[in-house]
Amino acid sequence: MPVPDNLPPLREVIAAFGLAPKKSLGQNFLFDLNLTARIARAAGAEAGGTFYEVGPGPGGLTRALLAEGADKVIAVERDVRCLAALEQVAAAYPGRLEVICADALALDEAAILPQGARIAANLPYNVGTALLIKWLTVPAWPPVWASLTLMFQKEVAQRITAQPDTEHYGRLSVLAQWRCTAKILFDVHRGAFVPPPNVTSAIVRLEPRAEPLAPCALADLETITAAAFGQRRKMLRQSLKPLGGEALLEKAGIAPTRRPEELSIPEFAALARSLARPT
Repeated sequence: MPVPDNLPPLREVIAAFGLAPKKSLGQNFLFDLNLTARIARAAGAEAGGTFYEVGPGPGGLTRALLAEGADKVIAVERDVRCLAALEQVAAAYPGRLEVICADALALDEAAILPQGARIAANLPYNVGTALLIKWLTVPAWPPVWASLTLMFQKEVAQRITAQPDTEHYGRLSVLAQWRCTAKILFDVHRGAFVPPPNVTSAIVRLEPRAEPLAPCALADLETITAAAFGQRRKMLRQSLKPLGGEALLEKAGIAPTRRPEELSIPEFAALARSLARPT
């Protein structure tokens, strides 16, 4: 059962510290305690352990992670206005909340997180995809983190989890699912936020595979998918022409008339393995 923290309601905290959400920081605050508790449970907070949160703002999800049972939360917040509000949360949960004032895009999580830490966050919309790509492209795999439970705009969530031959399938789908299993857990209505965004959001959970879905070098996979989906309406013999075109496709056993959205992730990996690297 969640432990009461005796903290003031979030609306009062925001008013007291003058924390009007900043559009430039992609901030949309969550006030619904039932929703933040649901996200915390989806992230596995009841099992304890260390959690890493990016963009906690006034601490709505932070409170929920701690109340639901997280042993420790390491929260990274670049907005200095939010630090005093987060200090209140730290005082309510002595020794269990560490706040780092920094840009999460510039941090090396492997240097600050224990092995097996879980990442849970209502990511700022303006850096959400960039952060996910950063976490998916770390050199060492499996990574230090054990799972990602993240909120994105629903369209981004659909891109992460899309299957071949669907509208949203693309580079992000291939990269995410090559190294992780990924699924949408539930949608979050725009009315849950202050201010309400113009779009529906969704909670996505990703868990790292012990080994990528098919063998290939990450850099080669990124090169292939960039070229293929950069001209997604064209046949692969055209979009991959700068990388070898039909010869490359023949080497990988893929028909040159196919289009990128038709290829499975193992087929993209086969193309990556066939890519002739400069010497």
